[in-house]
Amino acid sequence: MDNTNSLNVKKTTNVLVTGGGGFLGGAIVRLLQKRGDAVRSFSRSVYTELETLGVEQIQGDISDQHAVEQAVKGMDLVFHVAAKPGIWGDYSEYYQTNVTGTVNVISACIKHKVARLVYTSSPSVVFNGTDMEGIDESTPYPAGFHAHYPATKALAEQLVVEAAGKGLLTIILRPHLIWGPRDNHLVPRIIKRAKRLVRVGNGRNLVDTIFIDNAAEAHVAAADRLEINPGLSGKIYFISQDEPMPAWDIINGILKAAGLEPVQRSIPHKMAWLIGALLECVYKIFNLKGEPQMTRFLADELATAHWFDISAAKKDLGYAPRISTEEGLRRLEHWLQQKSD
Repeated sequence: MDNTNSLNVKKTTNVLVTGGGGFLGGAIVRLLQKRGDAVRSFSRSVYTELETLGVEQIQGDISDQHAVEQAVKGMDLVFHVAAKPGIWGDYSEYYQTNVTGTVNVISACIKHKVARLVYTSSPSVVFNGTDMEGIDESTPYPAGFHAHYPATKALAEQLVVEAAGKGLLTIILRPHLIWGPRDNHLVPRIIKRAKRLVRVGNGRNLVDTIFIDNAAEAHVAAADRLEINPGLSGKIYFISQDEPMPAWDIINGILKAAGLEPVQRSIPHKMAWLIGALLECVYKIFNLKGEPQMTRFLADELATAHWFDISAAKKDLGYAPRISTEEGLRRLEHWLQQKSD
């Protein structure tokens, strides 16, 4: 048998992406498939785009232990991206998806001897409602949370770190405010509320964001580095554009990409916070559907600085944001124009 070229052939990696039909999950799926990995997606729905790409899809709920085990079986690597995002809703729903779902993924990875797990978290797990400027991964969790999403993501992070201590190779990434083409969360919310948007605070607060392609590339880089250097297991990394900008410049940039006018009106931070607190009470007392236009968490997010030191991700993962914010906004504008045609 001629084995001349066998050492030059990369072994195909079997990869599961939970939430593979979502914004970030889909970007990771496309990137993995492009480089030749065998990709499987686990989501609640079946997605036409993934079918077109030839991606294997398993439909199920992340809180269903049996369904998760079936999806994880036979995998070498798992990206756990699926989550319940947002700033409002029942705690039980956030817990079921973000915590119970993570417990299921971890136990399935251990049961089926998966080599690596990359977990998608959020910088909001350390947000305490005040300015957070240039902070690194040593920043502790706050004493309390004003939203269920960061509260449950913080619990899930701790479970992943604990799993690393039991031998599962894990890395946790904290991408901040992911946006770009195909966005089904941040960009649509800003566009939908364009005429009602009011600047909270003085508008000078700097924030980090991350363009979708950069976020996906960081996830794949983390998985690759973890394979080479198992000593990274259990570590947490902030990832971003590494170019903090005034929050309202980012929002106005997204509005401009959509052909909309910039935000003109403003409201003091304290007033927005009090309005948010009042609306939260009203929604809870009267069990109103939907979510309040303002909450305490949202008021703090919009008015405070939150940008991060990503030197650890640069050093350990070799991460560098390839696409600038300026270029990302151009790509977003092009996508929005195509979508509206």
